[in-house]
Amino acid sequence: MKVGDLVVRKSHGKDVLFRIIDIVENKNKKKQVILKGIDFRLMADSSMDDLEMVRSENVKEYIFSRQIENLLNRALKNRLDRNRKYYRNGFGRPGKVLHLDGDGEYLKICLEAYKKLQIEAVGKIVAEGDQYKVVGSLLAEYSPDILVITGHDSILNSKGDMKNINNYRNSKNFIRAVQEARKYENGMDELVIFAGACQSYYEAILNAGANFASSPHRILIHCLDPVLIVEKIAYSKIDKVMPLEEIFKNTITGTKGVGGLETRGKYRSGLPKSLYE
Repeated sequence: MKVGDLVVRKSHGKDVLFRIIDIVENKNKKKQVILKGIDFRLMADSSMDDLEMVRSENVKEYIFSRQIENLLNRALKNRLDRNRKYYRNGFGRPGKVLHLDGDGEYLKICLEAYKKLQIEAVGKIVAEGDQYKVVGSLLAEYSPDILVITGHDSILNSKGDMKNINNYRNSKNFIRAVQEARKYENGMDELVIFAGACQSYYEAILNAGANFASSPHRILIHCLDPVLIVEKIAYSKIDKVMPLEEIFKNTITGTKGVGGLETRGKYRSGLPKSLYE
């Protein structure tokens, strides 16, 4: 096996597809493989003998490409049905997004999804530990309606205290970033915030001021879960509080992976449509 190969872990029932990003020696001089999830925001390590190679022709058995395409298309159709009367004679402006991500590859996937969903989005690769340092200045520069703060996270000890912030890899950093964002804009309907990643300390992130967060059941979330939540908010009218069930039903991991608080939409309709557009 080598860096770049696609693998699954036999001890975990081959449930998640990974790419090998590094191979190192541990303190016992044995090879340790560093893994990164393809669809799920997960970093892990493994012994070489626990891994099984995945042939390229079998990759579709492990990833959600068809499911994702169906979800994006369904979001577009639902939006058209929901706002049909406004599109007929008028025009509209959806909410704009600023997305901070600790992982450049996942950010690229998210930006492609935003484009497909016709959402104006600015993406910045910022390490989780640095996000709180720059979020205020980036908010001032781009004036978004919606802020996404994400990257990698995990529970450090599955048998440890789930209410101890130090038992999470990056939840403390996400909380600090949300707190800094709320210093810039405290109103939850003025600036809508999603924050968190895989297994994040959901309750603490919401208490810090986020509208939406992960992960209620401390499970892995899909890299596009935040995008699918954002789509609902960006294209729902500003005078409407979206039913939470409707927001989460179009996500991949559902309410086990993501959750949050009632929030108004960010879509502003206008009349009349210009003759010159």
